[in-house]
Amino acid sequence: MSKLGNLGARLHRGEVGYDFVKNRKIWYGLSILITITAIVGLAVRGLNMGIEFEGGAVFNTPKNTSASVSQAEEYAEQASGHDAIVQKLGDGSLRIQVAGIDTDAANTIKNTLADDLKVDSEQINAELVGPSWGEQIANKAWQGLGIFLVLVVIYLAIAFEWRMALAAFVALIHDITITVGIYALVGFEVTPGTVIGLLTILGYSLYDTVVVFDSLKEQTKDITKQTRWTYSDVANRSINSTLVRSVNTTVVALLPVAGLLFIGGGVLGAGMLNDISLSLFVGLAAGAYSSIFIATPLVADLKEREPQLKALRKRVLAKRAQSAAKGETEVHGDDESYDGEPEDAAPAVVGPRNQPASRTRGRGRPSGKRR
Repeated sequence: MSKLGNLGARLHRGEVGYDFVKNRKIWYGLSILITITAIVGLAVRGLNMGIEFEGGAVFNTPKNTSASVSQAEEYAEQASGHDAIVQKLGDGSLRIQVAGIDTDAANTIKNTLADDLKVDSEQINAELVGPSWGEQIANKAWQGLGIFLVLVVIYLAIAFEWRMALAAFVALIHDITITVGIYALVGFEVTPGTVIGLLTILGYSLYDTVVVFDSLKEQTKDITKQTRWTYSDVANRSINSTLVRSVNTTVVALLPVAGLLFIGGGVLGAGMLNDISLSLFVGLAAGAYSSIFIATPLVADLKEREPQLKALRKRVLAKRAQSAAKGETEVHGDDESYDGEPEDAAPAVVGPRNQPASRTRGRGRPSGKRR
């Protein structure tokens, strides 16, 4: 078995792990800091909306145009008086985008570009995009996002409970805010492809969260009938048992997206890939982070406000304090167990267990064998 596979098996059995829930205040503070940075970037810089949303014109030059991207950008800005985005396509033609111009201005800009680029004006193809069309696209996107969030909350409240639905909703808003804020900070153009990428990563983030919630739901059946673990202990065990799976799926998903963003958009200069690849890259990373560090610890916080689980926590902590006072190295509860867990199982903690299970199991109890 590989080292990673062996680690995953040990995490699943609770032999090793990291206490994510105990350090939740650190993750909350880090997320708040990142979110505030994203909101400030959005408020100060704003979003660089594409012509699909603002309206404008796209000019496509003939193949093998001799002008460079920087020269064409300078010509377009001088002719229009607006900022221009120029991309060089694979066949050597140029795609020039100018936002915020009307039909009359587009014809004038087209003729001026033809003179500057030393080509026939009839060879330049001009496509006009009205702002009303972009406004309709934006409204439909907001409506789709709102409907998606409502359906997610309803489904999770039915399949799990309202606390898990609330935690998943907070995680999704966290992912949206960070992704949009990154777009504002780096200045990438927002296009319909960006909206598609944003909606895609929400589904992925939700899937990652539901995997942990499903494990948590199964492991907390009849949790109040024992005095060995608190709800936070089991929540932490659920995170650790699915940790390697979450990391693997996230890395596998990020690799092709990173290829689109850094190689396709950066090295090869295919700028049209940036709009969707950045939203996917940031959203996938933020979704994996929020599932582990935000959603599940938040559920543990909400659940342990319930009277039954609050009383359970007091009993468990009191029993652990009593065992510690007696000098016991490992806390054992009563003989009862739940959800098929072995009697000597323990919640995930940092590092290996203090003693192997084979040395502690049945200590001080008759074996039942005749001598």
